[in-house]
Amino acid sequence: MTTERSNVPQPDPRQLVSIVIPAYNEAPTIEHVLRRVSELDLRTEVLVVDDGSTDGTPDVVERLTAELPGVRLIRRPQNRGKGAAVRAGIAASQGDIVVIQDADLEYDPRDLPRLLAPLLEGVADVVYGSRLRGGEPQRAHLFWHYAGNRFLSLLTNILFNTTISDMEVGYKAFRGDLIRGIDLVSDDFRFEPEVTAKVLRRGVRLYEIPISYYGRSFDEGKKITWRDGYRAVGALLRFRFLD
Repeated sequence: MTTERSNVPQPDPRQLVSIVIPAYNEAPTIEHVLRRVSELDLRTEVLVVDDGSTDGTPDVVERLTAELPGVRLIRRPQNRGKGAAVRAGIAASQGDIVVIQDADLEYDPRDLPRLLAPLLEGVADVVYGSRLRGGEPQRAHLFWHYAGNRFLSLLTNILFNTTISDMEVGYKAFRGDLIRGIDLVSDDFRFEPEVTAKVLRRGVRLYEIPISYYGRSFDEGKKITWRDGYRAVGALLRFRFLD
């Protein structure tokens, strides 16, 4: 999984990057994610939001808080969904930049410097990773997930007159003051279309950066299903026309 990272602008050490990691039953991978994040040459606070895990995930994080600087655990007693966990992390963040990092290693933290570069350089307000722009390692997608992602991105582009290739991607980074100033309400995977709709309605400077993707199968723990695709369509329409 080693990939050469060349021509990456050096991050501004004065800017604090809040890395929000929603986690639900990710004990096998959360330590690997936190150790890779800690190796980055960034000034960070790492906010792990445990969403009512039952497999020992918070115990792993609690053990690592004494070893890895800047790691903080936010416990939620009940599982409410990824959106609720991300919203809790955003509310607790203090960074100049806020980025969402999944806890399952589908997205490699070593891509973060390139993802953050347009924000650190001051040319972007929001940066999305893209699994569909090419140029980075990609595990073959589940076909219906791939088709669903393409359809949802197309619908987003039609509704908001933009050219996003991968709206549903989990790797999203924002100016901290921007994302903390948006009223977000979704508890589940509808967070992705909601936050996309609300930043696009503000006329932000949104960039995409190709990222690597090491996707999981359902047997390996993937949680999003076809039902979430239907919910995402409803969310795009709601947050474009009604909310």
